[in-house]
Amino acid sequence: MKPSKRFFDWRKDLSASRDVDPRERAGFQLLLEWFEKWRIGRDLPPGRAAARRFWREQVQLKPREAWQLQQWAHAIKWHLRWLQACEQAGGTATTLEERVRLAVNSAASRRGLAYRTRQSYSGWAGRYARWAGSAKETLKPLKARDFLSWLVTERKVSFSTQKQALNALAFFFKDVCGHEEVDLKVVLRKTPPRIPVVLDRSEVAALFSHLEERYQLLARIQYGSGLRMAELLQLRIKDVDPGRRQVTVREGKGHQDRVTVLPGSVIDDLDRHKRKLREVHEHDRREDAPGVALPGALEWKLRGAGKKWEWFWLFPSETLSVDPESGVTRRHHIHPDAYSKALARAARAAGIEKRMTSHVLRHCFATHLLEDGKDLRTIQQLLGHKDIRTTEIYTHVATGVGASGVRSPLDESVERGAGSGERRAESGERRAGSGESGSNQGCALS
Repeated sequence: MKPSKRFFDWRKDLSASRDVDPRERAGFQLLLEWFEKWRIGRDLPPGRAAARRFWREQVQLKPREAWQLQQWAHAIKWHLRWLQACEQAGGTATTLEERVRLAVNSAASRRGLAYRTRQSYSGWAGRYARWAGSAKETLKPLKARDFLSWLVTERKVSFSTQKQALNALAFFFKDVCGHEEVDLKVVLRKTPPRIPVVLDRSEVAALFSHLEERYQLLARIQYGSGLRMAELLQLRIKDVDPGRRQVTVREGKGHQDRVTVLPGSVIDDLDRHKRKLREVHEHDRREDAPGVALPGALEWKLRGAGKKWEWFWLFPSETLSVDPESGVTRRHHIHPDAYSKALARAARAAGIEKRMTSHVLRHCFATHLLEDGKDLRTIQQLLGHKDIRTTEIYTHVATGVGASGVRSPLDESVERGAGSGERRAESGERRAGSGESGSNQGCALS
């Protein structure tokens, strides 16, 4: 029988290494922890190529002290020598977290789960394995229960995050470990609904005026149609109907399709934008680039559809990139981080003193419709909310609606005080004009 492959842990070997100065050991561990977290998050195998990319994209991202660069370079060199020694010993440097993530991702792929769901489940299972510390502890449901309790009591994560971690670990024990029934017996801590951040209309206008031209149309459509960021970025040419002024959202949250409004003020800009996209699409066809990714099984059912104009992204990226699901180098849509950072820069430039994310524009869409007198049921359908109670949160922030329609008693008191002061002044003027001052009255009585 072939012996199983040994797994080595760089942390243990670093702590016992004689060729590392004890004074530098903490700095080595700091850098390597950073490197491993970055590498695993991008599903990169350990090795020289990943180290070079990490150095270029992370270490050289901003100015560093000379002693830091020297120490970190020594840490990377030590790690590469350690990887070579592991290979010569017939073992592997793959961490426990990586093995768990790979196993969960493989099981989720067999089940046909969506890419984002696979990312979420494998990420949570990997973090749990790192927290557990060993393979033996990772396989214990009681340990998973402790991890979930730690998230609730120590990390104080939100209710939705707790549910996400619970579902991921239940999937790990059932579909990876083969347990028929898993009862982690964790009481989730509910968090109250948070009041959404909303910009007033002047702030929205200021945000758009400071936004880079490349992202102008995205932000205007997101605000004007009430889209989630993923729904916005995944729009295709066929999903936008300027004639009917409609936007069709395909497989939104909960895999539900819906129709929302397309603002008429963007139609001319949209036409100009599509003319530029035609040139990009035709360039890709001349270069015989692979077509854009298609959802679900459409890649097999509609062969060649990814190269057709109607399936092209409405907001494509400027360059080709590797598709994380298929490994094919093709044109993807604009990266979410690029759009989010552009909005944050515009908010700072506009002097907006609120936390700015792309979802704020969706909150503004719902709140401003409510302020304009639209009913909650219509807004619910446009947003794609399953429960009307989710939509009702906007009544708390819409001016003139609910609690926000109440006039502060301070304003009433100030106005009344100002009015009574004016009346007292007028009365005094009348008394002075008639000669009825307090001293004169006293003299007459005497």
